[in-house]
Amino acid sequence: MADTVLRKLIVEICNARNLMPKDGQGTASAYAIVDFDGQRRRTKTKFRDLNPQWDEKLEFFVHDVATMGEEILEINLCNDKKTGKRSTFLGKVKIAGNAFAAAGSETLVYYPLEKRSVFSQIKGEVGLKAYYVDESIPAAPAATEEKKPEAEGQAAPAGEEKAGEQKKTEEGKKEAEAVKTEEKKEEAKPEEKPKEEAKPEEKKTDAAASPATADTNPKAPEPAAAATPPPPPPPAALPQKTETVKQKEIEIKPENLNRQDLIGADLELPSLTRDQNRGGGYDLVDRMPFLYIRVAKAKRANNDGSSPIYAKLVIGTTGVKTRCQTGKDWDQVFAFEKESLNSSSLEVSVWSEEKVEKEDKTVTTTESCLGTVSFDLQEVPKRVPPDSPLAPQWYTLDSEKSPGNDVMLAVWLGTQADEAFQEAWQSDSGGLIPETRSKVYLSPKLWYLRLTVIQTQDLQLALGPEPKAKNPTTELYVKAQLGPQVFKTARTSIGPSASSSGSGNPTWNEDLVFVASEPFEPFLIVTVEDITNGQSIGQTKIHMGSVERRNDDRTEPKSRWFNLAGDESKPYSGRIHVKVCLEGGYHVLDEAAHVTSDVRPSAKQLAKPPIGLLEVGIRGATNLLPVKTRDGTRGTTDAYVVAKYGPKWVRTRTILDRFNPRWNEQYTWDVYDPCTVLTIGVFDNGRYKRDEAGKQGRDLRVGKIRIRLSTLDMNRIYLNSYTLTVVLPSGAKKMGEIEIAVRFSCPSWLSIIQAYVTPMLPRMHYVRPLGPAQQDILRHTAMRIVTARLARSEPPLGQEVVQYLLDTDNHVWSMRRSKANWFRVITFLSRAVTIARWVHGIRTWVHPPTTVLVHLLLVAIVLCPHLVLPTVFMYAFLILALRFRCRGRFKVNSVDTRLSCVDSVAPDELDEEFDGFPATRPPEVVRIRYDRLRALAGRAQTLLGDVAAQGERFEALFNWKDPRATCIFVVFCLFASFLFYIVPFKIFVLGFGFYYIRHPRFRDDMPSVPVNFFRRLPSMSDQIL
Repeated sequence: MADTVLRKLIVEICNARNLMPKDGQGTASAYAIVDFDGQRRRTKTKFRDLNPQWDEKLEFFVHDVATMGEEILEINLCNDKKTGKRSTFLGKVKIAGNAFAAAGSETLVYYPLEKRSVFSQIKGEVGLKAYYVDESIPAAPAATEEKKPEAEGQAAPAGEEKAGEQKKTEEGKKEAEAVKTEEKKEEAKPEEKPKEEAKPEEKKTDAAASPATADTNPKAPEPAAAATPPPPPPPAALPQKTETVKQKEIEIKPENLNRQDLIGADLELPSLTRDQNRGGGYDLVDRMPFLYIRVAKAKRANNDGSSPIYAKLVIGTTGVKTRCQTGKDWDQVFAFEKESLNSSSLEVSVWSEEKVEKEDKTVTTTESCLGTVSFDLQEVPKRVPPDSPLAPQWYTLDSEKSPGNDVMLAVWLGTQADEAFQEAWQSDSGGLIPETRSKVYLSPKLWYLRLTVIQTQDLQLALGPEPKAKNPTTELYVKAQLGPQVFKTARTSIGPSASSSGSGNPTWNEDLVFVASEPFEPFLIVTVEDITNGQSIGQTKIHMGSVERRNDDRTEPKSRWFNLAGDESKPYSGRIHVKVCLEGGYHVLDEAAHVTSDVRPSAKQLAKPPIGLLEVGIRGATNLLPVKTRDGTRGTTDAYVVAKYGPKWVRTRTILDRFNPRWNEQYTWDVYDPCTVLTIGVFDNGRYKRDEAGKQGRDLRVGKIRIRLSTLDMNRIYLNSYTLTVVLPSGAKKMGEIEIAVRFSCPSWLSIIQAYVTPMLPRMHYVRPLGPAQQDILRHTAMRIVTARLARSEPPLGQEVVQYLLDTDNHVWSMRRSKANWFRVITFLSRAVTIARWVHGIRTWVHPPTTVLVHLLLVAIVLCPHLVLPTVFMYAFLILALRFRCRGRFKVNSVDTRLSCVDSVAPDELDEEFDGFPATRPPEVVRIRYDRLRALAGRAQTLLGDVAAQGERFEALFNWKDPRATCIFVVFCLFASFLFYIVPFKIFVLGFGFYYIRHPRFRDDMPSVPVNFFRRLPSMSDQIL
């Protein structure tokens, strides 16, 4: 009797806070309606309470465990209509199925209540826990005849119980429908008549569904018939069948079924549409024809299993062998690229190996052919998924020496979409070499670990070698270590009385933040160090399994005391008071800030459903340059592609010895934020070969591109070729081009708009932000963890590959990057310079008609100031609407070599960029570079001084640094106040505008009076040494 796993979802509705009053008396009587997978539950009503406390557990059955992540849990808070006649809606919360945690790891999470529409008045939040439990239940027995007497005896009471439950269910349905209709009345009152006409149809549907449910309930003696799934429908009827299945799942209530019926029927209703919106398979790449040969086994006529045999496949000049085995099946698949075949016939032969011992006791191996079978490739059948696999057949081997031998194999023509392609021997990637196969990698799940060191007590301080007079105080600090990460607190001192008595209670109240990756390190080691004596007072080990997790700042972690243990002579040297928790509300930054691809928090409970799907088709590359030599005579390139988005890394197969490789592989990613970046890099594989010492080589860079998803139109395919440029110490070098197809699909515009108005990072980054220096340290720590974890995969993803895609050297000084950033600033400021030149041209009457029009515009603005903002926004709308036609439709922005200044950089500057830290170049070279850096820093120093001087002149004007200048300004302010009191403001604006754009014959070339006055104000530049 086999066991079946039944999964139940437990939703614990704990409480709600700060609800919106809805009963007209300043309170609300709230209850919760929870929907999941066609099932509905309701909590009790908490009367007249804006902060209700329920603490109720609601159970739901999961019909399909595989599709639970695609289901949505919806919680609607409503005001009980019995206490008031106003709107019943208090807010809703939607949680994706992939955010549910396993039992034991759930935490209390507060979700803000969402609006139902733009005009809904909603506020507050609801706290709940959502987790699942797997139960093992014995399956229904095949023999159902033994249960018939029991079922007949229990039919009547079971029917009564189910009838009662059915009445309750109908009452719950009516109440929920009443709530829904009352909510809809608030949104659209003119639609009351169509809804009244739809009510009879709803009643008919319920009436039709209830007898069907009642009929299926008494059939408990036939679980085998219920467990038999219906035959699969034709492809054309899939959408209609899907709706039917969904309706059946909604109508069937788990509380109205016994457990055997539930296991036999509901658990075998998979979602037929779960893969329909996951992309089109291989619609972004070309279909590559492959010749597939599955060699299963061989049968010998003499049944002699003592000698090993193998099969040999030959197509023209290409040949390959299977494993040489004795008494075992081969069951190997070989995939030959059809374009590279130079023959129209396939020859399969079986060989046996026999070891012969000569007279001089030397053993030699002789091979004998057991037979051959040939195939004409023009007659090989074609197979395209989802066709079933081709069954192997027995073929008689033609042989004159040993007739009667057979081989079982199958030969067909397929594409790279064939399910046998991933595990097959591939002709274009070197066969079954692990380092050349396509793989998918996942980054480790990262958490922030916060250790708050509060204080220590009863420290047993050791006596130093020096007398107490020289050591009046003792300096201590706390050191914490998690794996290779070590952080220290600030130093604190305790007085001589505490040192002499051998005890002290220093206090720190300082946070130490680590990056922890799953699976966690076993212990967090905390040590108290004595700087004065240079000794360790004691240490303690905190087990990582006992560290609590929190998702927000509303709950503080519990403080704990740990005993400090010294050496063997000091089993107890004091105790330390700390707080330890894993922060799940942060997103651990493991990429450079400008190329981030994932912003989700670490806690699974805070995860939101994806808003779209990203599909990338890696088609091929052209005109790649050789990066290494083969056999010391000719250049070659063994290229493969790595794409990174979020925690998912994909790696294509390596195409050996080709300058125009064609991969034609397609991958998909879930998109949670549109303002993220996809990174694609091309590398030369140097790890599949080893040197004489047995060490693997390094993968060489060929180039990389980045694609920002926010620049893509939705549901449009972008097929472009991108130039691959790599920066080498000798200069920038174009290595070829890569052809990529990208499609960003999003089913809802509303979710995209909502993503643009929400914060980029999770809430904890703004409530309890980390400092910039601390963020940089934690980011580079996370990069090292990801690099080390992926390097330990099989096959490994090289350290140089991960670092290149993550931009781990982005913080290192580079003259080239500094120039690029400077030119970016100049480009931005050039717009302001252009406007200033335009204004200057108007002032100087370069184009008199334009200046006259500006005079008229100034009069219109002064007389009609209420039209200023509408005119500005309408002007901006027209400009943007006209520029929409000139946007880049077909070319996606990627790495810009001109913006990166790779063509205008000196060789010495590139050599400095590739130099390590600390510098490894000769002292003369380092001195030259230092002098050059000093010259640039001198210019920046002068610029900063000029900017500071302008601000200091303003301060001097108001601080009486120059009494005469301040006195003049005071008198000016007095006369200006009387002048603006008498003269209307419109007249002043109009007069100042005409004076500013007056004709050049009325203007002097000397600086104006305010400019002269401001430049004479004192600054603090003369006080600097």
